[in-house]
Amino acid sequence: MKGWIILGIAVGTVYYFATETDKLDKPIAQAESVLKTVERKVESMTGTTIIKVDKRVENLKAELASRLSTKEITALDELLTDTHSIEDFKEDFCENIEASTGLFTKENLRYICDSL
Repeated sequence: MKGWIILGIAVGTVYYFATETDKLDKPIAQAESVLKTVERKVESMTGTTIIKVDKRVENLKAELASRLSTKEITALDELLTDTHSIEDFKEDFCENIEASTGLFTKENLRYICDSL
C-alpha cells in the first residue's frame, strides 16, 4: 500500500510540473526532436520507399514568384525541401501566424499556409 501512495504522489508531481509549470518544456521538446530524428533515420535506413512526386510545392513557388520578395523566396526554398520539412513548416509557422519570426509578411505567410 505504501508503494502505491508513493507512486501516486510521484505521478501527481510529474503531472503538475508538466501541465502547470514550464519546468519540463525544454526536456519534452528535446525528447520530441530526438524521436523525430530517429524516425527519419529509421525511414531512410529501411530501404526503398515510394517517392511521390509532389508538384503542389513547385506550383506554389511559381504562383508566389511575383508576390514574394527575393529574400522570402530563398527562405521558402530553404524551408520546403521535402515532405518532412513541409510538415515542420506547418507546425512552426502556420499554427501561430501571429508569432511569426519575420521571414515572411503576415499576408504572405497566411497565403502560403492556406495553399499548403
